[in-house]
Amino acid sequence: MSFFKNLFGKKEPPAPSTSESIQKLRDTENMLLKKQEFLEQKVEQEHEIAKKNASTNKRVALQALKRKKRYEQQLEQLQGTLTTIETQREALENANTNAAVLDTMKGASDALKKTHKDMNIDNVHDMMDDIAEQNDVANEISNAISTGIISPGVDEDELAKELEELEQEGLDSELLNVGPAPNKLPEVPSTDLPTASKDKEKKKAKPVAADEDDDPDMKELMQWAN
Repeated sequence: MSFFKNLFGKKEPPAPSTSESIQKLRDTENMLLKKQEFLEQKVEQEHEIAKKNASTNKRVALQALKRKKRYEQQLEQLQGTLTTIETQREALENANTNAAVLDTMKGASDALKKTHKDMNIDNVHDMMDDIAEQNDVANEISNAISTGIISPGVDEDELAKELEELEQEGLDSELLNVGPAPNKLPEVPSTDLPTASKDKEKKKAKPVAADEDDDPDMKELMQWAN
């Protein structure tokens, strides 16, 4: 029966999506809010009519109160409907948000699975071991490069012995310099020495008094005689 019903009968329309349902609820909610505002205005108008004719025309006042009562009843029902629609809309919005969050989380989970598809913990450990080994090789190379280069064929013991001999020579030189300083030789006169001929001429020209003046004993005798 259901087969023929589906074959010849009307097919039920597909269920609307969550976003479409939320939008329809919002449209209905806006329409009901406008109707609520209209009913509130009618209640206020009928209240004013009844108040105005309460003492002068009681029949008109009573009719206004009846209409006011009907509007209030409709307004009460409308407020209940609005509460239901708001609750359903909020539930759909929360469901839509949760669905979006779950979809995003599922996409992230699939991406992680795809990323880890060709990876396992053993491969990771092997890779880390390779990295550590290469770091050790790099350090050894750096140490080898930074170490001083010694020419081939040079005997280090021979170099040490030569260095020791040089140190001993330095000590011996210091010990020799510690002794008393040699006497300082007299300076060479800057003027030329007189020749023999000049000395003879000076002796001939020099009076005897000059020699006497140069002799201290003779000088003292002359002073005593005077």
